[in-house]
Amino acid sequence: MSACPVTPEDNVTVSLALNVNGKPVSADVDPRTLLVDFLRNQLSLTGTHVGCDTAQCGSCTVHLDGRAVKSCNVLALQAQGAAVVTIEGLAAADGTMHPMQSAFRDCHGLQCGFCTPGMVMSAIDLVNRHPNADEATIRAQATARFARLFGRTQGVRIRTPR
Repeated sequence: MSACPVTPEDNVTVSLALNVNGKPVSADVDPRTLLVDFLRNQLSLTGTHVGCDTAQCGSCTVHLDGRAVKSCNVLALQAQGAAVVTIEGLAAADGTMHPMQSAFRDCHGLQCGFCTPGMVMSAIDLVNRHPNADEATIRAQATARFARLFGRTQGVRIRTPR
């Protein structure tokens, strides 16, 4: 059996409805669209970065129904009816940064900045899942996306933003 190539005439779209950063969003999307591409290309939320395209680096991390996910590894349609929060959705309406964003700034946890949005989103998830974590727990929970940050003292200090 041979594979049939997809042609422009075969373009199929599916309706998608979800909540992004507290606002209802709906669009017709190609069923193959990744969540990261939907956020960046259709909603212009470019704070969610594409780093490796293989779900390894975490620069595409967003919150999906309150849990951190790598949006390069999630189809947009898998977020149907869900609540998605991106780095742009963390700040208060008056522009005040989320405490974790402030902690990254105050503790110099920014590195070059490219993966910082994903690190912030992942760090919030880590603190939400382990609110009273000690240094050993944080280091044990840190994944490859935290390697540069949590290998340093500043990374552990930012775990408890004030």
